[in-house]
Amino acid sequence: MPSDRLSEVPHEPLGPLIPTEELAAEQQHLRNSRAGLRLMREQVLALKVQAPDPVSAAYLEAELYYRAAALVDDPTTPLFFGRLDRSEPEPGRHYIGRRHVHDETGEPLVLDWRAVMSRAFYKASTRDPMGVVRRRRFGFSDGELTAYEDERLNEPHAEPGRSRILTDEIERPRIGPMRDIVATIQPDQDDLVRADLSQTLCIQGAPGTGKTAVGLHRAAYLLYAFRERLARSGVLVIGPNRAFLSYIGNVLPALGELDVRQVTLEELVGHVPIRGKDDPAVATLKGDARMAEVLTRALWSQLREPTTGLMLARGSRRFRLPGYRIAEMMANLRSRELRYGAARALLPRSIAATICTQIEADGTATDDRTEAAIARTRDVRAYVDQVWPKADAVGLVGQLLTDPDLLATAADGLLTDAEQKALLAGLPARGPRGLRWTIADAVLIDEATDLLERTKGFGHVILDEAQDLSPMQYRAVGRRCALSSATILGDLAQGTTPWATEAWAYALDQLGKPDGQVQELTAGYRVPRQIIDYASRLLPHVAPGLAPATSVREAAGALHIRSSTPAAKQQLAAALIEGCRAALDQPGSVGVICADGRAPAVTRTLTGAGLPAEIVGLAGLAARLSVVPATLAKGLEFDHVVVVEPAEIVSAEPRGLRRLYVVLTRAVTTLTVLHTQPLPVELAA
Repeated sequence: MPSDRLSEVPHEPLGPLIPTEELAAEQQHLRNSRAGLRLMREQVLALKVQAPDPVSAAYLEAELYYRAAALVDDPTTPLFFGRLDRSEPEPGRHYIGRRHVHDETGEPLVLDWRAVMSRAFYKASTRDPMGVVRRRRFGFSDGELTAYEDERLNEPHAEPGRSRILTDEIERPRIGPMRDIVATIQPDQDDLVRADLSQTLCIQGAPGTGKTAVGLHRAAYLLYAFRERLARSGVLVIGPNRAFLSYIGNVLPALGELDVRQVTLEELVGHVPIRGKDDPAVATLKGDARMAEVLTRALWSQLREPTTGLMLARGSRRFRLPGYRIAEMMANLRSRELRYGAARALLPRSIAATICTQIEADGTATDDRTEAAIARTRDVRAYVDQVWPKADAVGLVGQLLTDPDLLATAADGLLTDAEQKALLAGLPARGPRGLRWTIADAVLIDEATDLLERTKGFGHVILDEAQDLSPMQYRAVGRRCALSSATILGDLAQGTTPWATEAWAYALDQLGKPDGQVQELTAGYRVPRQIIDYASRLLPHVAPGLAPATSVREAAGALHIRSSTPAAKQQLAAALIEGCRAALDQPGSVGVICADGRAPAVTRTLTGAGLPAEIVGLAGLAARLSVVPATLAKGLEFDHVVVVEPAEIVSAEPRGLRRLYVVLTRAVTTLTVLHTQPLPVELAA
């Protein structure tokens, strides 16, 4: 970066002091921008809804509500974070911020970071200045502009330097939910954020590379660039658990996007209450892609071959439809690959149309009303119920998991005898009514529901922590974007479920997106190199095909390994309390991560020492000091992390080494590892 870097901040200056009048001018532009935003909101609130009917009025009122809510100013958040001075294509000065702001004349005061003109803020360089003469970054404190740095891009021989403002923003401590990264998006991330709506992306991202942030900002970008197309179909964000969604929940609202549905996979397929838990082997089997065909066979096996014809009285005449003709109608409906319920609904109309033909041949005219009336007659409805019975998704899955004969017929040639026995193990005495539904069962019910009636889709789906999904879960997500696109986020090295995917190509195929593009992020911006290198010792054992992540950050004292003798439990507790107190003396959030079973004891130890610790999942992420069960750590991030007994985390589940890899990569400033048991040999190497 060239040498005209300027600052007027209380810490070490970046260069010469900013001229007072220059800083004052930028602060005045910030005040003008806030005034412009207030005016924009007042104008929206002053609008009166005029609509021809109540439904349209309610829709317009909702639109105005969301528009006004998106224009609420947060005084602690800067309205803009950068400025471009351009020589072409439109010479002038442009401020770049989280949303568009204009004055009373309509003159732009701030350009939305998603606008085409704003892209140069992220992509311009001395090699390709994109018409930019100067790029300015602003430093803020509690929403007040305090400093700026300038970078001259029209000097091709200038050596790029390290931006202190950019670095400070990346490393800024955080407490509570995740923040947006619009001020720090890197060029490789920007390319993914701005990919076209028609394109399905699978982003393989090592820890600290910002894949979750990229996915959320891609959602915000698509809602900006394709708002009309997404206005009705919407955007869906799917996360692994509620703790994760709580953590990321403020990002899109901060970017002005309030109407985005965010759900867990369990909520997505919430057809039944989840009260049971499958053995891992059974859950893996239920999640196998073969179960889709088993369900299809079980459903369509309910059709019955017509053995008798249909006799229908109309006035003094009786009209007969032979059984073989109805069988032909049923075969025709099946050949059209319709959903079971949709095809069943068409059968009465097909029967009625054929009878109308007979009535007309008898010399009596018919019309659509005649056909509809015949389709609704008791005789026709009873006949259809006999040959094409009504079906219920919950009942179908319940019967399949409790009826050995039905399962044997539907699974013939697909599942082995041993696999069928595994599905029927623990058969409840009361049949389907005695089942305690599991999450794997709910996914099967979701599949069956789609076999009956087409699932409603979304304009775009963001799926995070995708590596942990089973094939049947991928299918459930794929149904929500069958006619649209998706952004798939994950890290194969962090796959911790027994059914975790080993290759993105297979996952994309199960999603119904075989042409999706796989992009890899390996450059980390927040996790210090010492921490990522330590965690990467596990990579050859958990994901040998993946390149280890790199980090642009060095942080002295980022990693601490402390051991105690196995008998010295009090020594471990003392080290835990000391480590948490030391972390709390520094800015930012603190997470204590341990095996799930140890979390209550760790919490009691900390609260007993006067430290206000709360368990993630019970109280959310509001506390500065959080105790995190290892199974809930995925996707979360803390400035300081204390890991207790890594060996316990590894031994708690079959893929414990992968779980430990996740746990060790949650820290963005310091990582302290406390143990009395020997470290896993893969980590201690």
